[in-house]
Order: sequence, then structure tokens, then C-alpha cells
Amino acid sequence: MALIVQKYGGTSVGSVERIQAVAARVSAAVKAGHELVVVVSAMGKTTDALVALAKDITDSPSRREMDMLLSTGEQVSISLLTMALHELGCDAISMTGAQMGIVTEAAHSRARILHVESDRIRRQLDAGKVVVAAGFQGVANRADLEITTLGRGGSDTSAVALAAALQASCCEIYTDVPGILTTDPRLVPEARIMESVSSDEMLELASLGAKVLHPRAVEIARNYGVDLVVRSSWTDEPGTRVVSPPCAGRSLENLEIARPVDAITYDTSQAQVSLLRIPDRPGIVAKLFGELARQTVDVDLIVQSIHDGDSNDIAFTVQERDLNRAEATTAAIAPTLRQGPLRPTETEGDEAELLSDRHVAAVSIHGAGMIGRPGVAAQMFESLAAAGINIEIISTSEVQVGCIIAPGEAPDPDGPEPDLEALCQRAVAALRKTFDLPEEADAGVAIAAATEKDLAPVSGVALDASQSQIAIRHVPDRPGMAAQIFQLLASEGISVDMIIQSQRRRVVAGQTCRDIAFSVAEADLGRACDLLEASRTVIGWERLDVTEKIAKVSAVGKGMVGCPGVAAKMFAALADRGINIQTIVTSQIKISCAVDRDRGVEALQAIHDAFGLSERYQATSREGLTPA
Repeated sequence: MALIVQKYGGTSVGSVERIQAVAARVSAAVKAGHELVVVVSAMGKTTDALVALAKDITDSPSRREMDMLLSTGEQVSISLLTMALHELGCDAISMTGAQMGIVTEAAHSRARILHVESDRIRRQLDAGKVVVAAGFQGVANRADLEITTLGRGGSDTSAVALAAALQASCCEIYTDVPGILTTDPRLVPEARIMESVSSDEMLELASLGAKVLHPRAVEIARNYGVDLVVRSSWTDEPGTRVVSPPCAGRSLENLEIARPVDAITYDTSQAQVSLLRIPDRPGIVAKLFGELARQTVDVDLIVQSIHDGDSNDIAFTVQERDLNRAEATTAAIAPTLRQGPLRPTETEGDEAELLSDRHVAAVSIHGAGMIGRPGVAAQMFESLAAAGINIEIISTSEVQVGCIIAPGEAPDPDGPEPDLEALCQRAVAALRKTFDLPEEADAGVAIAAATEKDLAPVSGVALDASQSQIAIRHVPDRPGMAAQIFQLLASEGISVDMIIQSQRRRVVAGQTCRDIAFSVAEADLGRACDLLEASRTVIGWERLDVTEKIAKVSAVGKGMVGCPGVAAKMFAALADRGINIQTIVTSQIKISCAVDRDRGVEALQAIHDAFGLSERYQATSREGLTPA
């Protein structure tokens, strides 16, 4: 007998007939010997109707009263479902968020869960009852019973939090789709259902816009080792399993506001290769990384800077043992990258410049709690700057922020090798202090190279067509500049993505400068530009270049770790369609490219096809990645 938490969305309980169908499914699980907690959303469009009623009364209802109003939607669902279970002879009891002991922050309409006082639920389960629980709501103060709602994705969040608190065998999310698909089927009708996906991959996909699960719910699942199953409430198909790593002994206190960073990792075996002033046109990066893949050079991080005129810069890292091969391959192909018609600002002598550095290291912070917290990356940059550590490359994802770091000055070729181990230890000590981590913080969250031959390199692809890009030109090249910029934006709640620090340096008015670019949600663009303009004289940058409409297309997959050729295949797919890549940022399990917004859907389709995701999903393998 297993304890299972099931969650049913609004369409699953959208009518009397659908509620009766859910009751039949729950009753069958009880007869199979399982204990059940069933979390339900408001029926169909009930929440929209309640919001409309409030707006008929006032254009500016208080958040507290909106919580009082909206929480009634779930109460209708739980009572009706409980009645339907009684009709089937199934003993059940409905409970609101307050009755279940879901305690939240005192933040109306967007509260996060602090803890779950699950004793009453446990007593009802021990008495043989099904607990029918209202999703989306809790109580901020047990003494005053102040009702709060959890905001978007609140019912998913409620269900996974209950599963964590009750140590349930799994949490089943029932919805109107048969599982998690390889991409948005509205954009790619050939998208297929995944049999399973890791919580790290799902965090990336959910944060990139996959709406079947909210990132908050996946974050809790990952942090507390809860396995999720996403299934259709209309069929008996098995759906998709979201697998989380085991979790031992993590406190349930401050469940959604625990420390954002779990661990710090570093790697002193990295080397960096940079190729400056390469043409900004389709096919260039495909050609470069295709040749590296043919030479079996396993590239770790890749960053393509925002264009400067008709050229841009590429930087990537490899293991130090592969540096000589990477340098030779890049040097050999660099002259051929200029082949083709010259653009107006290019000249025959405008050659690409190859730079390499074996005196670098990678340091990363890990944690699912970074989601929705704009200040985490800024804190990392500030911490490293305070320790006098230079950042060469920045890599961001939903569960990791990584930096390639280097000694403050170029090493003397005739002197001793820089002590990268000491540099990393200094970085780790600073980051531990910043994020309040013990010395024994588990570094096991770093994603190991995939060993299963049949593990697909890419699990899914996603498109975010609501981003804008900002390039800050000629930022003084000294520790702390990135920290100042991103702390400023974080202080106003502006989340940034695709952070890129250019490799090209210039001397402007006697000062060495670099460019820093990043993307933001289009809705935040104006506010971000205003904040930055106000900081111009303080930070000392020259100008902003803004691209209002970009699309970010991403490939996500745990199988790409330790698998050469994945990036090359993605870039080639875009080049074959004539789609120019504006910027590139990668992490361990994600490759993201910024492209023109009007080519975004086409880019998504090209990448989905390139990795065979339109075929039967489990048939996709790690083989065949090196271009012919």
C-alpha cells in the first residue's frame, strides 16, 4: 500500500461529469489499497469569473479580499468531489488550506509555503479516509487564520508540498494533456510524449515556458526528492515521470524560502579558447563547432557575445588535456570562416584572432531555489569581486550559475604556474559565506556525464518569444562591474537571463573596457533601461544598445553532458534554415540561442527535427552527433 498525492486541474473537474470521473479514478485507487490525498483546483473558468465579479465592483480590489474571494473556488470543487466519492461508497473528507495546516508567508496573492502542519491530514488518513484538499491556498497566521493564495501554479505547488510533508510515494499531476511533450504541440504538431525526464531538465523546460508544470512545484520536488507523474485525467495512459534525486533529512521548515544555493563546485582542469572578430552571419558557429566535434573535442561552456558591427566573439571551454587539439582545430578553421561575400564593414585583412588560456577554473553555485530570485547571480558576482577574483565567462541556468575565473593578472611565462586550487578555494570560501553554506555542503548536485548509451542527448526544446536584449557597451573591465549592474536590476525585482560578457577588450579614454549583454522579459525592458541610464555616470559605461524583440530557443537534455557534437548539431540545424544566431549561452544541460523573433518558431521546429524528437521518443540515442 502506498500513500499517493493526486492533483486535478480545473479542466479535470470542470463539470459534474468530470468530477464524477475523477471520483471513479480515486475510488479505484483506494480499492487497490492506496492511501490518497487529492488536491483540486477551482472548476474550469471559475477563477476568471470571480475576478470578473470583483472588477464589476471595483477597479482596485485589495489583495486580501481577492484572496478571500478566490479561495472559494477550490472550496466548491473539494466539497463536490467529496460528495461524489461518498456516492461511490468511498469515505472522504474535504479540507481547506487552513484546515490542512498549509502555513504561508503573509503575502496576499503570491504567498510561498513556509511549512505544512500535517497532523490533521495524517489522522484522517489513518482513519481510512481520502483527504480532498483545496489547492492554491493556505493560511498566513495560525492564530488569526489569515487566508492567502499562492499565485500562478498554486495547486501544483500545494500538491507537491503535501507530498513532501507526508513523504508520499509519488505525486500524480492530472491535467488535460497526456504527459510532458518534447515541445509545445501548438508550434510543433509532431511533438511526442516523454516517458521520463529528470527534475533538473524539467526545471529548465518549465522556466522556459513549458506550462504543464510550474517551476515552483518542480523546485519543491527536486529539493525534497518527490517523484512526479504527469498524466491525463481523460485516459489511462502512463504519462511522464519526473524523477528527482534522493533527498535525505532536509528540513521542511521554510519549505519554499529555504536557502537558494545548496552547493558549490569547482574544476581546475578547464581551459578557455576565444575566437575574436568572426563574421556575424548564419553558419559560422556551425562550421566551427562542427569541426571541433569531428575532432572529438568535447566542449563544455559556449558563449557567443552580442555582435559588434558585423562581427562577434566566441569563447568556449574544454578540459585542459584537450586544449592543444582545440587550439589547433580552431586555428586551422579560423581563416575559412571569412569565406563568402564580405559585408560593408569587413575587409580582406580583418582576420579572426585566436586566444587561449589554460590558467582558468570553473566555479559554480547550484540550487533549485534560485528560481524567481533575481539577486542570486548578482550576489555571486559581488562575492567574487569582493574576493578580488576576475570573471571571464558567465553561464546561467535555472539550477546553476557558473563562472570561469582567472588570476587577476596574466601569469609571467617565466614564473611559476598560477595556483588555481588556491584561487578556487578563495572563491568557494567567499561564496560559502555569502550563501550561508557549511563546509560539508554536498557537491553531489553537479550533473555527472551520462553513461547510458541510449540516453537521448536532448530531452526537449523550448521557445521564449517574449524577451528583449540589452547590451551595455564599454563597461570598465575590473572586478565588481557585473555585480553592480545585476544587483541594481535585482533590487527592483528584474530577472535577467542569457548573461554574456564579451571577450573583446578595448581601451576607451585610457581605460580597458568590455561589453556586458543580457536578456530580460520584454515587459521589463523599459524599467531596466531607465535604471541603467540612471547608473551611467556611477558605473562609467558608454551606451546602451537595445534589441526590443528577440526569441530564445533552447535545447535541454541531461544526455548532452560528456557528449561531443550536441551544440554543433543544434547550430547546424539553424544554419541550414539560414537563421542567424545573435548570442549563445550554455550550461551543463542547456544550450540557448537568441534569434530574430520572427524566426523563433522556425528555429524551434528545426532543432526539434534535428534531434529526432518527432520520432518515437525512446528511440533517440546519443549516437550520430558528429557531423558528416
